[in-house]
Amino acid sequence: MTTLHTRRLRLEPFAARHLDGLSEMNRRPEVMRYIGEPETREQTAAAIERVQRCWAAWGTSWWAFVEPASGRVVGAGCIQHARRESAPADLTALRSNPLEIGWRLHPDFWRQGLAGEAAARMAAFAFGDLAAPELIAIRDPDNVASARLMGRLGMQYRGLEVWYGEPVAAHVLDRERWLQQRSDPPA
Repeated sequence: MTTLHTRRLRLEPFAARHLDGLSEMNRRPEVMRYIGEPETREQTAAAIERVQRCWAAWGTSWWAFVEPASGRVVGAGCIQHARRESAPADLTALRSNPLEIGWRLHPDFWRQGLAGEAAARMAAFAFGDLAAPELIAIRDPDNVASARLMGRLGMQYRGLEVWYGEPVAAHVLDRERWLQQRSDPPA
């Protein structure tokens, strides 16, 4: 399991020590507004167990975004294999699906650029360490904040597609475009 670092965050693979912080974030309706129903502590604990199996199978999954000074969980994000259906699928079968990037933040940390900072680091991991040919990101069509961040990452809107059993707005970024963006001098 890989820990990543940004200027202001440490991205740690989900572990039992993150349960309190993740649960506190995932139970909030404003966090889950575009994702699903708020989670119970038990649902978050079960998600941590699923994520650990994904790390073992794929070498990637969900990270807790941790503020180094306080140790507080400020968000979460992933590089994982997306799935078409709503129910969890066999981990081996999911390998044929594209890698997905995703994120969420605790409301105390909204509008500080942390999601973009973490997303850029996760994308670098996907394109560098995993040699992913592309990344997809999906969002509720009404989630304009995520759409803006996807645009800042260089992702292009692909249209409405069915992922996780729901029609969602899909965005894509290929490895060549990512590398080109990183090599272009600032304007």
